[in-house]
Amino acid sequence: MASHIILPKEEEEAEAGLGVAVEEDHDSPAAPGQPEPVTKALPFSATCVRISRDSYPNLRALRNASAMSLPDDDAAYAKLQEGDYGYLLDDVPHFTDYLSDLPTFPNPLQDHPAYSTVKQYFVNADDTVPEKVVVQKNSPRGVHFRRAGPRQRVYFESEDVKACIVTCGGLCPGLNTVIRELVCGLSHMYNVNDIFGIQNGYKGFYSSNYLPMTPKSVNDIHKRGGTVLGTSRGGHDTKKIVDNIQDRGINQVYIIGGDGTQKGAYEIYKEIRRRGLKVAVAGVPKTIDNDIAVIDKSFGFDSAVEEAQRAIDAAHVEASSAENGIGLVKLMGRYSGFIAMYATLASRDVDCCLIPESPFYLEGEGGLFEYIERRLKENNHMVIVVAEGAGQDLIAKSIAAADQIDASGNKLLLDVGLWLTHKIKDYCKAKKMEMTIKYIDPTYMIRAIPSNASDNVYCTLLAHSAIHGAMAGYSFTVGMVNGRHAYIPFHRVTSTRNKVKITDRMWARLLSSTNQPSFLSQKDIDAAREADKLANKSYLPVNTKEHGENAKKLANGEK
Repeated sequence: MASHIILPKEEEEAEAGLGVAVEEDHDSPAAPGQPEPVTKALPFSATCVRISRDSYPNLRALRNASAMSLPDDDAAYAKLQEGDYGYLLDDVPHFTDYLSDLPTFPNPLQDHPAYSTVKQYFVNADDTVPEKVVVQKNSPRGVHFRRAGPRQRVYFESEDVKACIVTCGGLCPGLNTVIRELVCGLSHMYNVNDIFGIQNGYKGFYSSNYLPMTPKSVNDIHKRGGTVLGTSRGGHDTKKIVDNIQDRGINQVYIIGGDGTQKGAYEIYKEIRRRGLKVAVAGVPKTIDNDIAVIDKSFGFDSAVEEAQRAIDAAHVEASSAENGIGLVKLMGRYSGFIAMYATLASRDVDCCLIPESPFYLEGEGGLFEYIERRLKENNHMVIVVAEGAGQDLIAKSIAAADQIDASGNKLLLDVGLWLTHKIKDYCKAKKMEMTIKYIDPTYMIRAIPSNASDNVYCTLLAHSAIHGAMAGYSFTVGMVNGRHAYIPFHRVTSTRNKVKITDRMWARLLSSTNQPSFLSQKDIDAAREADKLANKSYLPVNTKEHGENAKKLANGEK
């Protein structure tokens, strides 16, 4: 894809002859065998918006970009393609990046009766999805991802496909739905017969027998919570896993899990590429906390929020039935408070919501205790929702505890709900206030349920998109970006976390709903705004010769 960014006149003397081609309608591609339509060059003034150096200072860097602000190990596998007006495609790896002269085959979907009424069978090769859809008039087009969907040519014949599916990490509503739709999609859409389940997470690749799976065996598993394949944390031994993939002749690997699991999928892909294997790795991101970067939301999140509301309803009943009653609900959210925030907004019975992204304090003017006292005087009861990762710094000051981590490398959290319950009791006792507090912890209940209707549909689309991408020879993480399904490079979803922006309007809506104080000083607000700015600038292309040379060496297996 050529780069045709319009530079200021003193930097681009030949601009007078430039024009922009009329883009073809992607919904009506030229028929096979027919020549591409001739594009007509339009007058420069009618089609181009001048972008000055002041309005877009990164033009030259973007135009010459060959690598990203990534460690060399990641940059070796990064694929950037440039286009007009600051367009940048952050592409995903493909077989043709390291294997040559591979045959392709017609996609079986072209003869599938279910697709006979579809206007356009296949995704256009140039279709991409923008990372950001809210822009200004002179903004660059920005970063895009490859659009998900079936391709006209595939890199596997149906009888040659040997696929496996694995689930890792914690539970989440919808796991069984994704498993079911992967099996049924491979079988019904692409006529694949050899599909296997890997039991109990990554370690199942080398410590368990593979479980044969058919549409019949998974027919009703979507009605159950959890995962029929079992799951575990840790156990990732890249070389052992790829050894077993190679020995068993597996050529499509579907990996369902959170950011740690997707990091593992990325390592598996790297080892597969180093060995020159024709194996596609497709990741389906899963997290109850909704903290996966880039994507709109993770599957199971809606179901978890819906179940969390039941706990909030119970807390409200308990609190409103007692004099000075307080209902305290702890929800999941280690680093990101999305479940607590959305459950609070949906409930409208919550008086205070505490999340990891927004610091709070207990004592003094504007503190939590003062707000609790005022709210009880006004309303005679209140409901507090707290995410499990909130207030950990406050707990650490009052409780001496050694830092411990789980098998996935996550820091073990102290129970903020129990700690807050005791602190509120002690405060009310010191104030000689009569008070009843009920602590409800539905942490594991909200993730163990089956997915609801909307999540079932979302899981189906994710699974089908993953299948289409793997059949087309890509390796990626699949997700919905601005309402469209896309193939996202592994490093983009593992390099950072999605967090609640306390400078965003959604958090303001919550504060308006609960009427709680923000608990933030001007210093906290300024720090949050600066963090947002840094996050927006953290993924800019660079043009460093040394960086590019190191990336090439790594891609070629050199040290």
